[in-house]
This record gives sequence, C-alpha cells and structure tokens, in this order.
Amino acid sequence: MNLTELEKKIGYVFKNEVLIEEALTHSSYSNERRKEARKNNERLEFLGDSVLGIVISDHLFKNFPDMPEGELTKIRSKIVCETTLGECSRAIDLGSHMYFGKGEEMTGGRDRTSILADAYEALIAAIYMDGGFPASSEFIMTHMSQKIEDAIVGKVFLDYKTHLQELVQVNKTNRIKYEIIGEEGPDHCKVFQTQVCLNEKVIGSGIGRSKKESEQEAAKEALRKVENLDLG
Repeated sequence: MNLTELEKKIGYVFKNEVLIEEALTHSSYSNERRKEARKNNERLEFLGDSVLGIVISDHLFKNFPDMPEGELTKIRSKIVCETTLGECSRAIDLGSHMYFGKGEEMTGGRDRTSILADAYEALIAAIYMDGGFPASSEFIMTHMSQKIEDAIVGKVFLDYKTHLQELVQVNKTNRIKYEIIGEEGPDHCKVFQTQVCLNEKVIGSGIGRSKKESEQEAAKEALRKVENLDLG
C-alpha cells in the first residue's frame, strides 16, 4: 500500500500507521491470514459510523436552528447512506488501497459500494483514533461538503431504489417489481442477480453479494433508462 499517496488524497498524515492499515483491511483478507492475527476494519467501521453521525448532526443542528427534528433526521439519513459514502470513497479511490482476500478480489469487491462505504466509515474512525475529534471532523467536512450541500437542497436521494420509485410515481398506475433471477457460489460467498421491471417490462439488472445490493444495482441501471422515458 502506498500510504503517502493516500495521505495526500485525504489530507491527513497518520502518526500510527497500524490504524490506517486496519481501516483498509477487509475481513476476507484477515480470514485468509488467520496466523498473522491481522485485524479487519469491522470494529473501526462501527466507531466511524457514530463519529460521522455526530459530526453531521452537529453541523445541521448549529447551522439550521429553525429546522424541525424530522427534517434534520431526513437530511442526515441522505448524507450518511451507503450510496453517498460509496461515492465519497470512490472520490479518493479508497478501494485501490484496500487489502482483500483472493475470493473477494475476484468477485469485484474493490468497487463494491457496500464495502467502500464501510471502509470510508473505518477511515473516519482511524483518523478519529489517531488525531482526535477535530481531525476526523475536519476530514468529514472537507471531503463531504458537497454531499452535505446537495442533501440540504434536496439533490441527494436515499438510495437508487427510493429514487426510482419516486420517479415512476408520477403516474400512480406504474408498478415496480424486483425479481431474483439467479444466484451462484457457496453460502458464504453468494452472488445474486436481480432484474427490475416497470409494468412487467425489464428496465434494469444488477449483481451483488446480497439480494439488497443486487436490487440497488438493478435500480441504478434502470434509472439511466427511466429518466429518459415518458412516465406519465
């Protein structure tokens, strides 16, 4: 891993490099190297989720004193959702710096949204553990400022499925249906394929390591088509 290159991208230099290595280690890597007792990023992800939540909540609370609790919650959920975090992770090319096991590497884990989102939260936690709350807060507000602004003005959607549903509902007779059309691999490493239909017509398909992820990928593909269709 080129740590210097990553530190330039994120604007933070680690004092304890063990923390950033842990943040970038997927469970598939540590599982294949049990003798090394290498920690994966799942515990840091747990912590990073909370750090991110408090930073975003604090920002919204202080900057929008007249906004009701329900609206604050709605905006925060748009900012901290998997889709947004995955995009933030791609913006700094975090996937290219991660450690993966051979199986996960071969099945596209390096660009899987759920994995990238988790790694982004783990990175936030690593910065928090290394440099404290001010450092993690600065990282979040620097690298997520546009996402925060977009959410506030209503440009960000919770997820691809939600956005697709909102688009097709311009005509209440429109119906969206998701269907699992295939699954491969052993139970611990399954890959699902889903197709999404609009009024019985297939408009998208997607592949993922969970049914939920494959549905999101199908909706993402469908959005490209639906946004150019007359749905009235």
